[in-house]
Amino acid sequence: MTLIEYVQTLSDNPYFGAGFGLFGLGAGAALLRKGVQVGAVLFRRHYMITLEVPCRDKSYQWLLQWITLKGAGKTQHLSVETSFEQRETGHVKTKYNFIPSIGTHFFRYKGNWIKVERTREQQTLDLHAGVPWETVVLTAFGKNKSIYFNILEEAREMALKEHEGKTIMYVAMGSEWRQFGHARKRRPLKSVVLDTGISERIIKDCKEFINNPSWYNERGIPYRRGYLLHGPPGCGKSSYITALAGELEYGICVLNLSERGLTDDRLNHLLAVAPQQTIILLEDIDAAFTSRKDSKEVKAAYDGLNRVTFSGLLNCLDGVASTEGRILFMTTNYLDRLDPALVRPGRVDVKEYIGWCSASQVEQMFLRFYKEPNKDSGTLATEFAKSVVSFKKDVSPAQIQGYFMFHKNNPDAVINNVGQIWEIT
Repeated sequence: MTLIEYVQTLSDNPYFGAGFGLFGLGAGAALLRKGVQVGAVLFRRHYMITLEVPCRDKSYQWLLQWITLKGAGKTQHLSVETSFEQRETGHVKTKYNFIPSIGTHFFRYKGNWIKVERTREQQTLDLHAGVPWETVVLTAFGKNKSIYFNILEEAREMALKEHEGKTIMYVAMGSEWRQFGHARKRRPLKSVVLDTGISERIIKDCKEFINNPSWYNERGIPYRRGYLLHGPPGCGKSSYITALAGELEYGICVLNLSERGLTDDRLNHLLAVAPQQTIILLEDIDAAFTSRKDSKEVKAAYDGLNRVTFSGLLNCLDGVASTEGRILFMTTNYLDRLDPALVRPGRVDVKEYIGWCSASQVEQMFLRFYKEPNKDSGTLATEFAKSVVSFKKDVSPAQIQGYFMFHKNNPDAVINNVGQIWEIT
C-alpha cells in the first residue's frame, strides 16, 4: 500500500477523524488562550498605569482615608479602624473610621475608573508595627501619572487639615519616628511668660533661620540651628518649646538619649529621618553625659543601658554625616555640668537663661490668670509682684501657678497670703 493510499484510509476512518479534530480544537483553544494572556499583558503594560503603596510608606494611611471619603465611599466591603480624638476640653472621643477592606474595589475619579486592590501578606509582618504586611495597588487606564499625583496630594492635604491648629509629638520607635498620643491643641506663645525680651529673641532667631536657607548655602555654612535653654527647674523651658512649636506650626520630636538600645548609628539615623517641620528636643542633656573634666572616661548617666557615646552625639550634631535644615533644642538645669565641646558655637548657636521670676513676670502672670474685669486688677497685680519680690526668695513660674490654682477664684486671698507660695508648692 502506497503512502497516499494509507493516508486516504486513515482519513476515511471516523475514529481517527474525530480524534484529530479534537486535537486541533484543543490546540486552537490553547493558542487563543495564550494570545489573550499575551494581549492582556501588553495592554496592561502599554495602556494602563499602576501605583503600589506599601503599608510602611507615610502616605498609606492618608490614601486609605482618602479612598474611603472621596473614592470608594459606596463600597459595602469595609474594615474598621478605631481612633481617638481629643477635644479642646481634654475629653477624648472615640472615632470609628471605616476603610476599604481587604479585596478589590472600584471608584471613579475625575472621569477615570480606578481599581483598588488591598492585599495582606499573612506570612510577612511589619516588624515595627507587629502587623501583617499590607499593600494597596491602584490601576487606571492611560499613561498619565498626574492622576496619582493629584490623588496623593489630596490625601496629604486632607490629613494635614485634620491636624490643623494642633501640635504633633513624635517619639523614636526603633529606627523611625511615631506619633505619640493625640495631636495637641497649639499652646499660645503668650501663655508662657518669660522675662523681658527672651521670647522675642528666640522667636526672631528661629523665623530668620527658617526663612533664609539660601543665606547659609551661599556662604557655605551648615543649615542647622542649635538652642540651649538652661536654668532652674519649673521655670518654663519645656513649656516654652511647646508653645514655640505651635507658633512656628512645627511638631516636636522628643529624643531620650538614655533609652535602652540607643546607639550612635541609630541616633544619627533618627536625626536624619526626623519628620519635616519639626523641632528635635533633647531634654535634661546633663543627665545623659558627664563632663570630661569630672570623669576620665566618658560614660552615660545610666551606664550599661545604652550605647550612645559622647563623641557619637557630637558627630550627630555637627559631623560630616549630620543633617541640615534642622532645629534642635536642648534643655538643662545645670549648665556647669555640660562639657564645653557640647555647647560650643556650631552645636549650640543660641543660649538663653530661663530663670527665677522677675517682678514683671509675676505681674504678667497675675493679669493673665485673673481675667475677670476688675478696674483694680492692674493695681492688684503690681501689689502682688512687689509682695513676692519683698520676700527675697527665689520663686519659679511653676510655684506661682500652683499658688494661683490654690486661690483660683479669689485674687484678694492671693494678695494677702503671699507667704504660702513657698509652703504649698
